[in-house]
Amino acid sequence: MHLANTFARADTDLNAVREVSLTVNATHLFVYFIPEAPEEAAKLGVTEYAPAYFALRSAPMGAVPWQVTLAAFYNFSPRSVRAMAGVWDTASPQEWQAARFTAVDRAMRRVGVSLTADQIAEARSLIDPVVASADHAGKTMAAANASVPLPDDPLVALWQHITVLREWRGDAHITVLAAGGLGPCDCNVLQTATGHFPEAIARATRLWDDEEVAAATTRLVARGWLDADGTATDAGIAAREQIEVETDEHCAALWTPIGDAGVRRLTSLIRPIHDAFTAAGTYPFRVETGDTRSADPEAARQAPFSRSRDERTRGAG
Repeated sequence: MHLANTFARADTDLNAVREVSLTVNATHLFVYFIPEAPEEAAKLGVTEYAPAYFALRSAPMGAVPWQVTLAAFYNFSPRSVRAMAGVWDTASPQEWQAARFTAVDRAMRRVGVSLTADQIAEARSLIDPVVASADHAGKTMAAANASVPLPDDPLVALWQHITVLREWRGDAHITVLAAGGLGPCDCNVLQTATGHFPEAIARATRLWDDEEVAAATTRLVARGWLDADGTATDAGIAAREQIEVETDEHCAALWTPIGDAGVRRLTSLIRPIHDAFTAAGTYPFRVETGDTRSADPEAARQAPFSRSRDERTRGAG
């Protein structure tokens, strides 16, 4: 499954790539768990979480049919994404994007994100050349987000550039998954079995049914990655890590405009955004960052998750 030799070579330290990637994801992630997002969606006439989620996240692509969103998001079931049918009749993609920015702005103010103007400017001086030089071939979600005009608020504009890079890695990750023959349901099952995402959230948001999960489990058992009861084997844990390594290798060239020192500085500059949302109790599970990348499969399987169904469906992207 190893594809690194097909990717652009770069001298960027892969440890720095992994750390910034985890931090970028953690800094972006709050948008899927804040109350402000469904509140802004309700103002556009959509009160159910699923269609609002897909509209808010896929708005940069324009008024695409749900099948295009399914293709770009990869790990959701068709039945989950089909819920967005008709969202562009309630509001335009531009209105949905504006609603997302408003939700992000309100949420960051509520939790007291404390980046100074100088810190935001320094972060922009590092992230802007990365975004500007990114190769978007095969990177649907990254390219779409890069095309979105930046909002006036400097902190929200920084967050949008973080979003571009978060989606860029996600697009690269899909390339690795597809090349390795790991389908949308299979990658969900492996993700939960190896402790990278709570199963309760995956099942509530991706909506793969019991038969589909059982079939994916059977395929992963045949590969030696799961035991028959769905427990990850050592080989499965190693395979999951290899997927991340190959994604890191794909992403290494992305960060060459600022070098290792710039990558590490950007990581430290944006981390307080995630810290503020964590301190505010935003997440029902531990979000992986550079300090928490070691997965604990048993802890993830047993993660407490007692929120209401509406809150449960606010899954990570």
